[in-house]
Amino acid sequence: MSQASELKTLAVARIWRGRTRLDLADEYEAYNYEAGIKPLIEKAQAVQTFRKDGEKEAEFMTISYWESIDAMTAFTSGNPTKIHYLPRDAEYLLELPKSVEILHLRVDRGRKG
Repeated sequence: MSQASELKTLAVARIWRGRTRLDLADEYEAYNYEAGIKPLIEKAQAVQTFRKDGEKEAEFMTISYWESIDAMTAFTSGNPTKIHYLPRDAEYLLELPKSVEILHLRVDRGRKG
C-alpha cells in the first residue's frame, strides 16, 4: 500500500478524552468498550483506546480514524465535533467532555505494505 493510499484511508482522526475516579476505572472501561467502542469500530476505519491511571483518577482517550470529514459527519449526525454521550457517562465521568479534537493525518509510517 502506498503512502498516498494510506493517507486516503486514514485521513482524519477524532480524539475524545474523559476522566473517571480510579476506583471506577475498570468498570467504566468495560462499559465504554461495550457501549461506545464496539459500535465505533463498526463505523470508523480504525479505533485506538488508551488509559492512564493516576493516584485518584484514570484518564481515557479514544482515537478514531476516518477516511474523510464527510464520513465522520455521517457518524455524528451532522457535526463531527459534537460529543456522543453514552447513557451512563454522567455516572462515571468526573465531568462530561465538551468537545473532541479533529486532526488531519499528514504522515502514517506505522504500517508496512
